[in-house]
Amino acid sequence: MSDVIHLLPDSVANQIAAGEVIQRPASVIKELVENSVDAGATTIHVVVLDAGRTLIQVIDDGKGMSETDARLSFERHATSKISQADDLFALHTMGFRGEALASIAAVAHVSLQTRREEDEVGTSIRIAGSKVQSQEPVSCPVGSNFKIENLFFNVPARRKFLKSNATELSNILTAFERIVLVYPSIHFTLHHNGTEMMNLKAGSLRQRISDVFGRQYSQDLLPVEVHTAMCTITGFVSKPEGARKKSGHDYFFVNGRYMKHPYFHKAVLTAYDRLVPEGMQVPYFLYFEVTPSDIDVNIHPTKTEIKFENEQAIWQILTAAVRDALGKFCEVPAIDFDTQGSPDIPLYDPSRQVAPPQPHYNPDYNPFKETSRSSMPSRSSQANAWETLYDGLEKSSAFSPAPEEGEMFGPVASSDADIHTPETLLSEKSPSHYQYKGKYLMTAVKSGLMIIDQHRADIRILYDRYMEQMTSHSASTQKLLFPEVIQLAPSDAVLLEKLLPELGNLGFDLSSLGGHSFAINGVPAGIDGLDPVVLLRQMVEDSGTLPTQVSSLHSQLALSLARHAAIPYGQLLSNAEIENVINQLFSCSNVNYTPDGKAILCILPQTDIEQLLG
Repeated sequence: MSDVIHLLPDSVANQIAAGEVIQRPASVIKELVENSVDAGATTIHVVVLDAGRTLIQVIDDGKGMSETDARLSFERHATSKISQADDLFALHTMGFRGEALASIAAVAHVSLQTRREEDEVGTSIRIAGSKVQSQEPVSCPVGSNFKIENLFFNVPARRKFLKSNATELSNILTAFERIVLVYPSIHFTLHHNGTEMMNLKAGSLRQRISDVFGRQYSQDLLPVEVHTAMCTITGFVSKPEGARKKSGHDYFFVNGRYMKHPYFHKAVLTAYDRLVPEGMQVPYFLYFEVTPSDIDVNIHPTKTEIKFENEQAIWQILTAAVRDALGKFCEVPAIDFDTQGSPDIPLYDPSRQVAPPQPHYNPDYNPFKETSRSSMPSRSSQANAWETLYDGLEKSSAFSPAPEEGEMFGPVASSDADIHTPETLLSEKSPSHYQYKGKYLMTAVKSGLMIIDQHRADIRILYDRYMEQMTSHSASTQKLLFPEVIQLAPSDAVLLEKLLPELGNLGFDLSSLGGHSFAINGVPAGIDGLDPVVLLRQMVEDSGTLPTQVSSLHSQLALSLARHAAIPYGQLLSNAEIENVINQLFSCSNVNYTPDGKAILCILPQTDIEQLLG
């Protein structure tokens, strides 16, 4: 019997490695830009066509490579970053595996032009599917120019499962942001389909954050800085009012390398305990400097998972550092007493003579003398005074007249289950209603007392209305007298660009101004009182990643708009307004639950009321 075990060809082995290292176009940009950073570049240009499917080009002014190094760089496990196993625990560079270029060359057409400063001519290499097609001298500037074309041309299954251009571009921006936030001293540019998306000049870290995410982030940031023998933590955290439902802008960097660390993320949130509502996320940009031997980055090819030797101690240092930043800059809310109408308390002046208080009394006062009874109310008038307490009570519309026997408070009906039908409830409800603490609507039904959450009820009403408008394209737009301008982060701008047709079906009138800015010319009718800029920003945050199905996108946008436009808690409603809300709710497709599954109403049975009062 012949032997069955054999070595795989290099091209096959490289494709297997590419499955881990090169997952999408964003992975290519990450690897190439990190190589440019390691090469000492001060300016890095990234050019992308069709979200990386057609072309990815990275140009830098680093130190370049010699003819031999340029050819050897595309071999597996060929690297200049380490030379022995001990170097893995003393890393000062972004890359060290020596797999990136070999993996990229295995699944794309690659061309490289590079030159060192001491060389008169550079080197040009062309590789396709791990096969070298040409290598020749060329005239080029100092640095490297990588051009990656037709990514996954020989792996159709991988190319087929790439997402839409908008999604892949969003991933590219995310990977790009993780690098530019570490190196504010490097000038970065990013172009997509001939349009400049980012032009980040060299500057301070705060300026870099402002350039990437907008001015509002720079205004809401608090500096963090702590130096210990174990680690150094610097960076910025957001003020409590900068918390968002879906932040997405929480960044940890260790020795210049982006990492994901849920344990440390919990430490940051712990510092904001009782300062932000539960479930809200706080943006932060935190940079750790630790001894390379105290961490292990060689866990996964993406190098985003890092193990620390002293995680618990660093957790405590991180929490204390964030709390110190919040307290130092007076961002912890203080108790604000109402001082209106209170007397002024003068400051103590030791040089001023203070006279002792003099008591005043009436020497003729005798408590045993009889006083005139004419000034005191008679017992009969006191007895009849209680009647005035109930004047006008019968005219109040907040209470229903006493029902006849069996009219509304009969035995528990069969509709008293968890699911209630609109027809049954509509036929049972009382014509008079009561609002409890600006949050719940209460009305009597035959089976007991029905309690409705007014905010959730209006979410269901508006959601059904918006879904119908998006399906029939019948939304009404209220034009703004003075158009508003919204400026977004590049990744959010890409998302909003994709959402423009669906937002138009909701009633928004938006136009792109370039530079990640949009003009708000009109908003959906019926959302008076809402800030259109804040509303759109929150809707983009709620949308997150783009759904693949149109119906899911419709539902997501309709629910987001309904949440922000619904009747808020605390708003007082008249009996007519309560009646209108209840009638509209009972005409919805589902009166029991909101689109995201939260209960809208419940019924307190008559028998339970009798037991409570028995």
